[in-house]
This record gives sequence, structure tokens and C-alpha cells, in this order.
Amino acid sequence: MNGGPVDLSSLTTLRLGGPARDLVVVRREDELVAAIRDLDARGVPLLVLAGGSNVVIADEGFDGTVVHVQTRGVARDGDTITVQAGEPWDPLVHRAIDEGLTGLECLSGIPGSTGATPIQNVGAYGQDVAQAIDLVRVLHRPTGRVLELTAAECGFRYRSSAFKGRDDRIVLAVRFRLRSSRLSEKIAYAELARTLGIEVGDVAPLVEVREAVIALRRAKGMVIDPADPDSVSAGSFFTNPILGGDAFAALVERAAPQRPPGYPEPGGRVKTSAAWLIQRAGFEPGFGAGTVGISSKHSLALVNRGGATTVQLVGLAREVAAGVRAAFGVELVPEPVFVGHAW
Repeated sequence: MNGGPVDLSSLTTLRLGGPARDLVVVRREDELVAAIRDLDARGVPLLVLAGGSNVVIADEGFDGTVVHVQTRGVARDGDTITVQAGEPWDPLVHRAIDEGLTGLECLSGIPGSTGATPIQNVGAYGQDVAQAIDLVRVLHRPTGRVLELTAAECGFRYRSSAFKGRDDRIVLAVRFRLRSSRLSEKIAYAELARTLGIEVGDVAPLVEVREAVIALRRAKGMVIDPADPDSVSAGSFFTNPILGGDAFAALVERAAPQRPPGYPEPGGRVKTSAAWLIQRAGFEPGFGAGTVGISSKHSLALVNRGGATTVQLVGLAREVAAGVRAAFGVELVPEPVFVGHAW
């Protein structure tokens, strides 16, 4: 389906982004494959967009065709579900919980589409999607072939994968291998465990975990809600820095007498909290005047307060990153994908 020109701000949760020359809406996997093959054959620049929850599009927009993925379909085979890329993510999590499948419960309330989840290895509250992914079906644009990649071939790592930062493989569908149970996986995140009234490492009923996660996210403005201006964002704007042992020791010394959070990672590295660094660098929730600012509920979310431009939002992000760099010598890395401009 060809929709003609479109204002991209209407397709993103940040409500930012200029016009695109053309819009093609696809509702089936074969339509998605055919549309991309056709555009590539004609040399038309294209941007694949689904939920629009993790992109920051330039004010100039995109001089090409946007392929808007609205494919649908969920097929269950025992504990395995195969999901079309355009399926909205949170309803899928809700469905899995209703059907007694565990493995996605801590990812409740996250906006966007299923096809986006492997790209940035979506994660929250001690769980990430790579733990549940069995296979990702993609269109390999250079050859036009449809390929099935195992989880090992997807190169999953913290908030990233072999798909992020490149556009040669378009996600068509994702297969998840879950587990039949009305109880969650072991809860690994202390804040969630406290909310549930259990210890880290314990389990809880799936429904209770979902309710607790959504309540925590809502309190941080991380659930899309037309009544909540703090939800006009791309979620967490920065990833949590992962530092080498020496770099983390230097951060500890620089931050003294305060102690930055530190969570062990493979290879002797340490993950610390971007939110902690941002606030200690002087950027409290609610920081900023005018049309852009830091969420009043969470220092990791940058919000469009109405009438903002991408230049203004990215300017605020750079101000925050520069402040953290000056205070602690740590570089913050944006989590969303930038379209039409660079960090």
C-alpha cells in the first residue's frame, strides 16, 4: 500500500522528525519482502519503521521511502512462539503471560514492535530479550534472500546486536523459546524484588510480576500514556556505561565520597548507572526549560514537552553527556537510533 508523503513525527513516540518523500504500509511478511526488494532494485533510499519508539529522526526528515511495518501474526508450537515483526510488543508479552509462558514477563510495558526487540537486545529489570530468542528471520538486502539466524548468529550483547547500526538485514519475524509455567523466571533485579516483597533469586506469579513491572515503569514515565507528558520520549536515552576495571576504579576515586553503583560484567568489566551519573552531574529530573527537558520522573528519559525540534532535543542530550564527561570522565552513549543526523 502506497501512502504518499508523511510527517514522520506522527510515527514516533518522541513526536519528532520531518517529512518523508513517500510511505509504504505493509501488513504481511511477503509484502514487506517484496516492498524492500522492489525499492532496492530501483535504488530508492528506504527507512524501515514500525513502532517508532527508539528512533530520533532529523528535523529535515528522510529523503526517501518509509516502509511502515504493520505485519501481524503469532504462531505457537508448544513453548515456542513465532511472531511477525510488526506485532506490538507489550500485547505479545501480555498474551504470553495469559497463556502461561514465562521468559518475557520483566519486559512488560515496553513500547514498540516485536521486530525491534532483537536489534537493540531490549531489556529491563534483569531480563533481556536475547535470553528468550531462538531464531530471527531476516531479509538479507544485498542478496534479496530470506535467512534464519540462530541466537548465536545475532551477536547479542548489552543493548546491541549484529543488527544495530546497519540496515542490510531487515527483521521479518522472531521465534521465542519460552517455558510453560505460571511462575516467573528468577527475579534478578533488586528494585523489582522489593516491589514484589521477595528476595533476589526468588520467583513470583507471572501476573504479579507484570503488574509490578508496569507500575514501576509508569512511575518513571516509561509507559506510553496520552495523559502523561513524561511519556513523550524514546525511553532511556543513554545506555548504562560498561567500564574496564581501571576505568571504574578511576570513577570511584573521582566520585568520592559518593560511591557509584557497580555491577560485575564478563572480562572484569563493571556496569554503572547512567542515571546516577546524570543526576550527580547536576541534571535532576525535570531539568531544562522550554520545549525539551529531562523527564520529571526519571533522569534517563529526555522528553518533548510540545513543539520541540530534534535539534533542541539532541542539544540537550549533548549538554547532559558533556556534563557527565566533565564531572566523571565517562562517555554516555545514546540508546536510540539516529536517522538523518549523527551523535
